[in-house]
Amino acid sequence: MDEIYSPKIKICGIFRDDDIAAVNKAKPDYCGFIIDYPKSHRSLTPAKAYDLRQKLSSGIKAVGVFVNAPFTLVAEMLEYGAIDVAQLHGDEDESYMDTLKSEVPDSEIWRVFKIDPKLSPSQAADVFRNSERSLADMVLLDSGFGAGLTFDHDLIGNYKRPFILAGGLNLNNISTVVSELRPYGVDVSSGVETDRLKDPEKICEFVRLARGVFC
Repeated sequence: MDEIYSPKIKICGIFRDDDIAAVNKAKPDYCGFIIDYPKSHRSLTPAKAYDLRQKLSSGIKAVGVFVNAPFTLVAEMLEYGAIDVAQLHGDEDESYMDTLKSEVPDSEIWRVFKIDPKLSPSQAADVFRNSERSLADMVLLDSGFGAGLTFDHDLIGNYKRPFILAGGLNLNNISTVVSELRPYGVDVSSGVETDRLKDPEKICEFVRLARGVFC
């Protein structure tokens, strides 16, 4: 019998003790910390991320989200257990990942590929092709930088590798997205917030809906 499909779930943009409590209750697979990115109100110092990590349930993996950070910072956080996964959300290239892997050989690296809704279909197709060739352990297909926007999911087509989908996911569309696209995982931040803060009830409901679609 085929294994029942259920996506991995990441709740991103965690930056308060209350957020950790909500995540621990909902029990997603991953929790995301945005590291040293002042443009985001969810940004954390590495020290604060490590502090919150200590309060995270052991079954939930910590993901550090970095935007053009020095690879030494990323490597240090991986090496000392502040995070389990490094998610690269800037202009980091394959050589950056090679260097990071050489510093921390057992590290898990995710690479974000941004499909801006303004891109033409041919431009979006180029992004998809590049992402399929990436040496990252996992790729995320996203619309941008946590603005709650989505891209045309029809553009994904016959994508040739497992992926995590992000951008514009919320309680209203997650069931349909999971059922139709069957991503390896889903990643949400603003879609489970109220007034720019994580909403415990929305987090629990998002996890329930994402895992409640068996197809």
